[in-house]
Amino acid sequence: MKRDNFTTEEPWRVFRIMGEFVEGFDVLSKLGPAVSIFGSSKSKRNDKYYKITQEVASRLVRAGYTVITGAGSGIMEAANRGAMKAKGESVGLNIQVPIVQKPNKYITTLLEFKYFFCRKVMFVKYAKAFVILPGGFGTMDELFESLTLVQTQRIDPFPVILIGSDYWKGLIDWMRKSMLKKKRIDSKDLNIFTVLDKAEDVVPAIERFYKKQ
Repeated sequence: MKRDNFTTEEPWRVFRIMGEFVEGFDVLSKLGPAVSIFGSSKSKRNDKYYKITQEVASRLVRAGYTVITGAGSGIMEAANRGAMKAKGESVGLNIQVPIVQKPNKYITTLLEFKYFFCRKVMFVKYAKAFVILPGGFGTMDELFESLTLVQTQRIDPFPVILIGSDYWKGLIDWMRKSMLKKKRIDSKDLNIFTVLDKAEDVVPAIERFYKKQ
């Protein structure tokens, strides 16, 4: 893949990184409380999780939240679509990668990122919660990053909600049988996240979390 000269000049790369942070902070800081939603870009419109995601996003908007996604297709599209349908702020943080990701058409505020780590900061910094639906490597990356940040107290605790107990069961069983049993994590670490199945349970779960805090 041909690279532009800018990215081969290491000192200049710092300014591009700085620019992504400045633009992201400037735009997202004005949007109020937000929830970041993650999930597979491969989910089709007839997938039950696509439909659940739309409802989750609409309910979040009606509860006063901005919805933030990775701007792509599948679950991301469903979340932006649900937010737009509810007449809320629908944010997409698109990533420029060799496998081109075209932003979906349900975004009201779009930001483009070259660097994954700049984009990941934006997902966390302005989120009051993460809602994570079935997905692949990228979804797992966001899940475990959020768990690690809370576990290590690098950020204040916030709700990490997994939707789809049938999908997440195998992973959670492995955490218990391997990670916990072999003392790679503490039992309290398994309380960082919550598993739900119904769209209508997401907003109440977020509200309960902050009442306890």
